[in-house]
Amino acid sequence: MKVAITSTGNSLESTIDPRFGQCAYFFIYDIQNKAMEFIPNPNIDADQGAGPATVQFFASRNINKIISGEFGMKIKSLLDCLRIQMIVLKNPEKKIKEIIDMLNH
Repeated sequence: MKVAITSTGNSLESTIDPRFGQCAYFFIYDIQNKAMEFIPNPNIDADQGAGPATVQFFASRNINKIISGEFGMKIKSLLDCLRIQMIVLKNPEKKIKEIIDMLNH
């Protein structure tokens, strides 16, 4: 299973980014083989449509779950259609490495 987490930076010490479509980075984590990857958000500067473009990006990478501080209004129905689970984590101090620990337990 692959999980995407919105991140403020490109290290495990970075915190979760509250913005979904315009976060700084995406952290992709494969729970089965523990593979990790940080990807700069290609939609960060989009004036509009960043959320749907981000959903399509994740769908193309076979992401199963997305964890972010919040999601835009249009995103839930898109994720539901693609069967991608949306997890809202309202803790801006939570570090990426702490979220990985939660996923592994």
